Amino acid sequence: MAETLLVEFGMGTSLRRGDYTQAAERAVKDALWHNSINLAELFGFDKTDMQITLDVGVQQPDRVDVEALKAVFPYGNVTVRVCKGGLDTPRPAGQEGSGHPTIMANVALSVGFEMEKSHG
Repeated sequence: MAETLLVEFGMGTSLRRGDYTQAAERAVKDALWHNSINLAELFGFDKTDMQITLDVGVQQPDRVDVEALKAVFPYGNVTVRVCKGGLDTPRPAGQEGSGHPTIMANVALSVGFEMEKSHG
């Protein structure tokens, strides 16, 4: 079991296209841009050893392409869990994209490593 060392949060939107994956991808990038800590080097691990858990909240979880979200990460072992959350806001009639709601996605990005616990 990986020890969680860092948690970041992000929010992303799809304003006109009604694209849940796009909103979630923007939320992931928002969370990643908050993080400038070099955890792997700090603990003597390779970046490929990172265990990343991505929790995504959108109103229609089945419309999120999990593989597209995994592709955002340049390294690490990524697990994606999508659940109902976020927010869909109707667009006023007559506006560009009024056939789709504005979609807001929220993510929590947890990063850790398989760390050996000392005994004593």
